[in-house]
Amino acid sequence: MSRLKGIVSVLVVLLLLLLLAAGFAAANAGHRVTLELGIVTLYQIPVTLVALSGLFVGMLVMFATGIHADLKVRQILRERLSEESQQEQDSIDRNQRDLFSEGKAEAAGPPAAQRDDEKAPDSFMEDPHDAE
Repeated sequence: MSRLKGIVSVLVVLLLLLLLAAGFAAANAGHRVTLELGIVTLYQIPVTLVALSGLFVGMLVMFATGIHADLKVRQILRERLSEESQQEQDSIDRNQRDLFSEGKAEAAGPPAAQRDDEKAPDSFMEDPHDAE
């Protein structure tokens, strides 16, 4: 339900922005300005085009800034993950035991024989103390 609310709220905001842009364009449809860019001077440019171009350029600048910040954060997270992974691997290497080591079992020789009173029952249902 909250996902639907989020989608609806985004669509409402986008619709409001489109209506505002359309209203601004309609109100300034006949207005033209001279645009001096330092090197070049442009004559008879619609105000709407200037305003929407400024909005678009601002969005591109913020996008580039956001990418730069995102890449810095990702680098920091990647370094932390690498450090944690190394620490975890070191911990595993210190605490790990071989369960099925063939070389160590052969070197130790055959297992010690069980005493008669510690003999395992023939069946898991049998009680070893009942046999006495």
